[in-house]
Amino acid sequence: MPKRALVVGLGLIGGSIAKCIQKAHPETIVEGYDQNDETSKLAKILRVIDEENQNVLEAASRADFIVLATPVEQTVSLLGELARVPLRQDCLVIDVGSTKRQVMEAAKPLQNNGVTFIGGHPMAGSHKSGIQAARDHLFENAIFVLTPSSSGEKAINQAKEWLQGTKASFVVMPADEHDEITGVVSHFPHLVAASLVRHAFRSYEDEEALRRFAAGGFRDITRIASSNPTMWRDITLQNRDTLLRLLYSWKDEMDELTQVVELGDGTSILHFFQRAKSFRDELPQKKTGLLPSFFDLYVDVPDVPGVLSEITGHLAEESISVVNIRIVEARDEEVIGVLVLSFSTEDTRSYAAHCLRQRTTYEVTEAT
Repeated sequence: MPKRALVVGLGLIGGSIAKCIQKAHPETIVEGYDQNDETSKLAKILRVIDEENQNVLEAASRADFIVLATPVEQTVSLLGELARVPLRQDCLVIDVGSTKRQVMEAAKPLQNNGVTFIGGHPMAGSHKSGIQAARDHLFENAIFVLTPSSSGEKAINQAKEWLQGTKASFVVMPADEHDEITGVVSHFPHLVAASLVRHAFRSYEDEEALRRFAAGGFRDITRIASSNPTMWRDITLQNRDTLLRLLYSWKDEMDELTQVVELGDGTSILHFFQRAKSFRDELPQKKTGLLPSFFDLYVDVPDVPGVLSEITGHLAEESISVVNIRIVEARDEEVIGVLVLSFSTEDTRSYAAHCLRQRTTYEVTEAT
């Protein structure tokens, strides 16, 4: 009798995990459930899942592996429902939420029933969303955090076995540590980016001029502020304690910086920038971290008719797919090209850079 996997929530992440399970375990029947019936039907048509099911609890009762790919609040609710259903004793349940403390607490009744639960957080995404964007290489080389409770090495290995098709880099850590580190290098930077944008438009009355001059480096350093507001509202509330501590610490940091600038202490100001540059320059360039990676290529082109079609034409001839194209109107010391091309992988960007250097005389720079 073939094993069954159930994926609850058929968005980008859930759909991609379903495809990974299909790829690594072709003998397994992958069932899917989504609150939106049309999404479930589309997932079946696209062969992201093998079977669709409109009764999530019925499907869960016969599953060997259950993936909860829903927002954290919904996952917490689902865990409560699953605790009241007779699941298979050897069933493994994981979630894929961005915060873990709340989920791990909600999973305790489920585990008291003898079911194994492991928290999960695949740190990968895409500029696209929905089941149509699901792909089996979404998590390749990305960090996939597993946060077990009292389950031992056997359960962790079982999770890795089910998820081997992701080709992710698995990291095992406690839920509290996960929420702390993601708070520092992912959740808090999103708050800061959003705050920088709000502060800029509160500080200067001429919004049209501000938009024009913010098209360069400012737009890049605040890029993550364009993320889904509803999702980040939920993450902020779920990781509230960590973020409050970081916000208070940030206020102290800004107070110290304010004092240094007020004193006009050139040496201290220089050290401030040197320390930041040193740490930033030491960050790995070829590894995926908690924040999404952007693979940008800057092309310094003249403002003449036909230059955009020339560039895209060369890339099209080599079947190179461009995720996004942006024209920077204002040249300044932070902008190394007026045409910014974004690619889905580092290899694609490198190939595009090679192509353009071979076929044009424009300066081409890979962003670091």
